[in-house]
Amino acid sequence: MFTDEVIGEIAKVADELNVERAALLAVAEVESGGRVFATVGGENLPLIRFEGHYFDRRLAGGKRNRARAEGLAAPKAGAVANPPTQAARWAMLDRATAIDRRAALESVSWGIGQVMGAHWDWLGYASVDALVGEARSGAAGQARLMARFIDRAGLRPALRTHDWAAFARGYNGPGYKANGYHVKMAEAYRRFAAMDLVAQAPAPAAPAAVLHDLPPATTGARTAPRDGLRGLARFAEWIGASFAGGRTAPAPGPGRGQDGKALLDRSR
Repeated sequence: MFTDEVIGEIAKVADELNVERAALLAVAEVESGGRVFATVGGENLPLIRFEGHYFDRRLAGGKRNRARAEGLAAPKAGAVANPPTQAARWAMLDRATAIDRRAALESVSWGIGQVMGAHWDWLGYASVDALVGEARSGAAGQARLMARFIDRAGLRPALRTHDWAAFARGYNGPGYKANGYHVKMAEAYRRFAAMDLVAQAPAPAAPAAVLHDLPPATTGARTAPRDGLRGLARFAEWIGASFAGGRTAPAPGPGRGQDGKALLDRSR
C-alpha cells in the first residue's frame, strides 16, 4: 500500500494528466504492488528489471560477445534471469553499463509503470538519461513517466470511463484476464475513490503540463494495428528510429519484451 506522501504525488500527476485521481492511483498500485522504491546502498531507487534480450539487440561485435559471456545478454527473452533482490539487479545494471551505458539503460524497465528505457524517444524525452532521471527523481517522476505512456498509448479514455477491461487489455496485453488485472484495478479504484484524496493533494491553482513536451503522435501511431501495447512496442521502436535516424532502432526479429512481444514487464 502506498504511503500518504506517495498517494499525494500520484494524485497531483493525475490532475496534470486530466484523469481521476483514484483511477490513476488504482493503476499505479496494481502495477507496482504498492511499492515505489528499493533502498540500495542507502539510496531510494526505482524498482527495475533488466531485459537481457533487449541488451543483446543493442550490442554488436565484441560488446555483444562480452555481454553474453558475462551472462548479461541473450537473444531469447527470459534467458537472462533477474536476481530476486533489487540491490542485485542494480548491481547487474552497473555491470551492463560498463559494457555500453546507453544500451544498458534502454534495456531496463523503470519504476511503477515498468516502462522500458528503449522508448525514451517515442515518449518525448531528450535522451534515455532523461527518462531514467525522471524515474529516479521520486514517486512523482515515476508517475509522470507512467502518465506519458498512458497518454501516448491512447488509454486515457478507458481510464476516464473506468473501462478496466479495455484499459487492462491495452496496458497488460490480451492475457490480462488470466492475471485478473481488470478486477484488481476495479477493486483498487473503489478503495481509492472512497478516500479523501483532495485533502491529501489539494488541486493546483493552475493546471500543470506533465505532457507539455510530448511530440504529437503520427497518423501511423494512431492507426497501427497492435496486440495491446505489445505490438505497439515494435512500432514504438521503429518510429523512434525514424525520427532520430536510428537512435532507437529495433534489432531484427519479431520479439519484444518479457514474453517476446510485451512492451511493459510487470514481473518482480
